[in-house]
Amino acid sequence: MINDKNDMVLEELSNGIIRLILNDEKRRNALSENMLDVLFSKIMASADTPEIRVVIISANGPVFCAGHDLKEITQARGNKDKGIFYFQKLFDKCSELMKLILANPKPVIAEVDGIATAAGCQLVASCDLAFASESSKFATPGVNIGLFCSTPMVALSRNVLDKHAMEMLLTGDLVDCDRAERIGLINRSFPGDVLKEKVNAIARKIASKSSVTLAVGKKAFYEQSEMTLSDAYAYTSEIMVDNMLKKDAEEGISAFLTKRKPDWQDK
Repeated sequence: MINDKNDMVLEELSNGIIRLILNDEKRRNALSENMLDVLFSKIMASADTPEIRVVIISANGPVFCAGHDLKEITQARGNKDKGIFYFQKLFDKCSELMKLILANPKPVIAEVDGIATAAGCQLVASCDLAFASESSKFATPGVNIGLFCSTPMVALSRNVLDKHAMEMLLTGDLVDCDRAERIGLINRSFPGDVLKEKVNAIARKIASKSSVTLAVGKKAFYEQSEMTLSDAYAYTSEIMVDNMLKKDAEEGISAFLTKRKPDWQDK
């Protein structure tokens, strides 16, 4: 059993890419209070560290993340308020983590090699990109235990079409990687033995871009997606003007016209 919170999420940093590895195999990498706290802290730190350009979230063991810790939840029912305070705090913490991933100026990639269920599936859906091994499976199975996956539904319904999301939510069935790719939950799947290599290659490609340009684009993508068509075009036109005035846009266009590699200043 992992006792030290510092061991719950391991770190590997190389060439501007930080890999955050969920490391609580005995509890199937559940999003316990401690796990949520540690993940939140590390993702927050990545946003404030200039050397970090891309974040990858992966996991040790056969389960990427099983969602919330049901034993912790059951124990909280013994509190005087029947667990109300704990439940509210837990789901608020989880929601704040998912929003933090979206707000992080660095691209965040889920690398799934195993099972991702409930809030674990929510974590995958909340990342900007998601890649999985061919043996991976996904589910929002709360309905099977009388607890509808309402918070995972938020991220799921923003990634896949309504009827696909509702099928997952209403049946609780496991979805294999092929179907997950078809419905838009993940980008692509790879054989398990090359998954890490493939994800690292994608992360390196993204890390080679201007970080200020990536930050501008990521923020604009999620902002405009909640707007009407007219508002989205008005907003993104302003973003394009602001982006055009940045040094990296000037450098990038100049490099393209003179057929040379750009020298990003991240400004």
